[in-house]
Amino acid sequence: MDTALNLNHIGFLLDGALWTLVLSLMAFLGGGLAGFAVAMGRIAPQRIIRILTTGYVQLVQGTPLLVIMFVIYFGLPTLGFSISPLLAAGLSMTIYVSAYLGEIWRGAIQSVPRAQWEAAECLALSRGQRMFKVILPQAIRIATPPTVGFSVQIIKNTSLASVVGFVELTRAGQLINNSIFEPFMIYLIIAGLYFCLCFPVSLLSRRLERTGVARAQRIELVSA
Repeated sequence: MDTALNLNHIGFLLDGALWTLVLSLMAFLGGGLAGFAVAMGRIAPQRIIRILTTGYVQLVQGTPLLVIMFVIYFGLPTLGFSISPLLAAGLSMTIYVSAYLGEIWRGAIQSVPRAQWEAAECLALSRGQRMFKVILPQAIRIATPPTVGFSVQIIKNTSLASVVGFVELTRAGQLINNSIFEPFMIYLIIAGLYFCLCFPVSLLSRRLERTGVARAQRIELVSA
């Protein structure tokens, strides 16, 4: 048994970082699709749909992600569903992400000026046409910076997947530390890898935010 950190351990950590990215991508794509449905439900004309989606958002945002993972991983098998650690982690992250992205996107949609909604109505467009041809293109520009910024939280929250046995970056570090007992060095490397994953996304978010502010200022100048 190796008693010192070596290249094999570094390779194992890099594999864990790759699986962190895979899980983050699963959560973002799945949560994005579900989050869009949540956002549409939050602004739906039917009151019952608004109530249901609001309740879903409040429930998920009020429940720790760790608890959601425990419920999915240990609860579903009691109902007869066999679930792997990757699927449990991915499903839990999808539920978590959908509630937050749904609220981000709902806010972006509702922040589109009322005049744009009224102009679309004057063109005799249906609700779907107004949403997809007029409102959503503007809302996307508003929602992009916070969405990218939230991606950093998705990457960091994948570390909780270790509790259900999924070997991502944090779990890989735990396994290595159990064999060589060098926690300071191992977790310092893990922190560095998380930084390498998150920092570029943070930079992109800030850049998009500055671009959005500059675009809004130009529009105000033109309107004036």
